[in-house]
Amino acid sequence: MSSTTTAEAPPAGPGPEKAIPPSGRRAVSRAEGWRRRGPLLPALIFMIVVTQIPFLVTLYYSTQSWNLVRPGSQQFNGLNNYADVFSDSQFRTVALNTVLMIAGTVLISVILGLLLALLLDRKFFGRGIVRTLLITPFLVTPVAAALIWKTTMLDPVFGLVNFALQPFGVGEIDWISRFPLPAVMANLVWQWTPFMMLLILAGLQSMPRDTVEAARVDGAGAFAIFRELTLPHLRRFIELGAVLGAIYLVNTFDAVYMMTSGGPGVASANLPYYIYQRAFLGFDIGQAAAMGVVTVVATIIVSTLALRLIFKSFTGNEEAA
Repeated sequence: MSSTTTAEAPPAGPGPEKAIPPSGRRAVSRAEGWRRRGPLLPALIFMIVVTQIPFLVTLYYSTQSWNLVRPGSQQFNGLNNYADVFSDSQFRTVALNTVLMIAGTVLISVILGLLLALLLDRKFFGRGIVRTLLITPFLVTPVAAALIWKTTMLDPVFGLVNFALQPFGVGEIDWISRFPLPAVMANLVWQWTPFMMLLILAGLQSMPRDTVEAARVDGAGAFAIFRELTLPHLRRFIELGAVLGAIYLVNTFDAVYMMTSGGPGVASANLPYYIYQRAFLGFDIGQAAAMGVVTVVATIIVSTLALRLIFKSFTGNEEAA
């Protein structure tokens, strides 16, 4: 019995081209990295100049005892300004007002935005016009919106709210004086509901229709489909809208300034307006800077935790899919 053996061809050696040394690869990757990062450098420099340098200056001022009414009074004060901030009862009241304003505005805006998104997700005649009209409040500048609500909606004599409630026995109520914080929140809800509606509507339109049709074939009702399919799918969009809205609403100043000026007392003042009062009406630069630092740090901590939870939910859903 004879056996034939075939000799395997030797592995091909290196060709005439020389391999690039590791140092060359590093040089190429470094050059490629700079080429990609180069267009972002102007934006990075602009962000550092506009945000980080002013924050460092604010940190410096927060350690100074400096009142503009007393020239030459600037001196190092350590952390005493921060101690004064946390012992200030008005600061605690204003911080509570800010939390109530943000939480109430975001919650009501999300609920109304969800209802309007469910309405616009259906096909009906004139849907495009209705969608455009519902988006319009978000395009109005905050100062103009505050003036509209102060003079057109909530005026005690000529306001549309009193006119609409007059058949129900409501008299000429001065809403801004009697309910200053809810009046500001009504203006903010009117402006932020379209944003929540658009975000939730995008989530509704990204929902797979075959899953809904299969649930209907299995006999599930509209409420069951909404509870078991629609709401879990919209959870990421609702959380993202709530976090973005809260981050923006922390900086609300124009609505408070134009509608109530923080009054009566500090009943409707929030943190930005109170810092403005302390800096430009009380001329206490040190304490105002310390309040600004506390507000920024608290906002960063809360927003970072919230965004981490949202990103974890996004990655968890992608892995499950």
